[in-house]
Amino acid sequence: METADLGRVPTPITVENLEDLWAVRRGDLPADRARKAEVPDALVDTGASLLALPSSLIRALGLKKSRDRQARAVTGTTTVSIYDVVQLTVQGRDCKVEVIEVPDGTPALVGQLPLEMMSFVVDVTNHRLTGDPATGGEHVLDLFLLPDGSYPPRRLRLPRTDTAAHNTILIRFRDPPLDPPPPAAG
Repeated sequence: METADLGRVPTPITVENLEDLWAVRRGDLPADRARKAEVPDALVDTGASLLALPSSLIRALGLKKSRDRQARAVTGTTTVSIYDVVQLTVQGRDCKVEVIEVPDGTPALVGQLPLEMMSFVVDVTNHRLTGDPATGGEHVLDLFLLPDGSYPPRRLRLPRTDTAAHNTILIRFRDPPLDPPPPAAG
């Protein structure tokens, strides 16, 4: 394996036009006319937020631009075009996510938010996606409600995971401490 390939995690994905899927559900469009794309070698990019697709794939899916938005890139801040929500399927798990346009010639990129929505983490040793060990590898949605249906008074801190035990990097947002810091002396 070449050194440049060490961090590459390719994965096959299916991207479907969500408006077409709704039209099929309503009976307004035959299922075989719903636009979808199979991408055999999308790259997992935990530095990206959403799903990024090349311009030609966005056109083939018939997605509509919803807005422009500022984004951070390696080259600095830039403006990106955001397109309709699609249904993204990876390894039999799916989620609904907006699409960021990237130039043709750029691979499709699966960002951190869709990975979290589908309970995936990156297995850096084997260069693949795997189910999150914190959920037993299952597709689990995070829902932090108390038994009475109310929200907790503050965010819950997720337990740390020993990455050495399973050679998997878990990327979690740091939550503020549950207890307030002690008052300053004086």
